[in-house]
Amino acid sequence: MLYNLAIVIYDFLVHLAAPFSRKPRKMMKGHWVVYELLRQQVEKGERYIWFHAASLGEFEQGRPLIEMIRAKYPDYKILLTFFSPSGYEVRKHYRGADIVCYLPFDKPRNVKKFLDIANPCMAFFIKYEFWKNYLDELHKRRIPVYSVSSIFRRDQIFFKWYGGTYRNVLKDFDHLFVQNEASKRYLSRIGIGRVTVVGDTRFDRVLQIRQEAKDLPLVEKFKGNNSFTFVAGSSWGPDEDIFLEYFNSHPEMKLIIAPHVIEENHLVEIISKLKRPYVRYTRADEKNVLKADCLIIDCFGLLSSIYRYGEIAYIGGGFGVGIHNTLEAAVYGIPVIFGPKYQKFMEAIQLLEAKGAYSIKDYEDLKNLLDRFQSDEVFLRETGDNAGYYVTSNSGAAEKIMHMINF
Repeated sequence: MLYNLAIVIYDFLVHLAAPFSRKPRKMMKGHWVVYELLRQQVEKGERYIWFHAASLGEFEQGRPLIEMIRAKYPDYKILLTFFSPSGYEVRKHYRGADIVCYLPFDKPRNVKKFLDIANPCMAFFIKYEFWKNYLDELHKRRIPVYSVSSIFRRDQIFFKWYGGTYRNVLKDFDHLFVQNEASKRYLSRIGIGRVTVVGDTRFDRVLQIRQEAKDLPLVEKFKGNNSFTFVAGSSWGPDEDIFLEYFNSHPEMKLIIAPHVIEENHLVEIISKLKRPYVRYTRADEKNVLKADCLIIDCFGLLSSIYRYGEIAYIGGGFGVGIHNTLEAAVYGIPVIFGPKYQKFMEAIQLLEAKGAYSIKDYEDLKNLLDRFQSDEVFLRETGDNAGYYVTSNSGAAEKIMHMINF
């Protein structure tokens, strides 16, 4: 009852915020049309495999499995749902799925209506998706449901004395494919035994991204033949304060910045801190890019391809709420640097242990590290090799899952 009440309150708050905020407004518009969209697009007699991702990051995590099923079992249709507008709005035209829509709020009536129309033959919930009513109803209808790339920690509600209701939700899964042994141990202690450690499908995804990387002639021309290029991805103000200070006083190094926020006021702030020639990517051409020492990426969708042009990658967010995606850089076999707030990210911890990454806490740390990378080619190469090997040696999760599913 408390869970259902919480869902009702959340729904009410989203409706309340919709007139004043773009994200809730987009969500509500998507929810209003979801059943009609399903009625129009679901083909009777076809078998649908349902994938649910909260947002864009979880989708990218599940994408290797979606595309593997698509290639190996083309007779199945794919239904893809999102909870967040930041996932749906970016991937609503994703060609790997036959239907893409929002997931209606987890109310019993919504759940039955959704499943009556979609009627999936199996379901995959990516990482942290544990919607009680959906899972209960799937279990009741004997529709196989799997958790993919999930990870469990001791402080989660499932393992608290008052978490009985949530523990029961986990029993609805036919199987949980978890990232690490610790997750399996925690689940075993509460009686959840249908668990296999397969690793994280994100490793498979970044290897796909590397294979599909775009050729960017302007970036290549900017880099030139022998320049030492530092790529800063998803950076925030505190990150930029540190690496721009180093860049401004080291003319031997070129810099590519792809800030997390590309609003005009933030771009102006970055430019105000630069003391060397720069050009914005959207205003670059073959002539002015040759005169610039700093290339500012003021558009989305290029960062995962840009990392390959760097000798070193810096991942932003480590001086704020937490670092962004380290694997997209590490997959290119280059050293990775990030700030001090990385403890919630297993891959960052493991990259540090593998000596493929280094964490800094201030400007002095960054200066000492970059000075060494530029003066010690063996250290640079070995750190990059360690980063690349960490990614490739942890790939294969999607294939392991495929072997354990009965299609």
